Amino acid sequence: MQVIYYLIPVALIFLIIGVIAFFWATKNEQFDDIEKHGLSILMDEDDNTTKPKDNE
Repeated sequence: MQVIYYLIPVALIFLIIGVIAFFWATKNEQFDDIEKHGLSILMDEDDNTTKPKDNE
């Protein structure tokens, strides 16, 4: 029963850390476009950085 005296403050500290992390993430625009990175793997990139080799 005495362990609850330790668990409640630890749980409150985790809660405070979680709330601070959430507000930091929203302030730094981490949640602006959630679907972009999930769909980016399905999109083809038109990247023509490779040059064709000339046969001489």
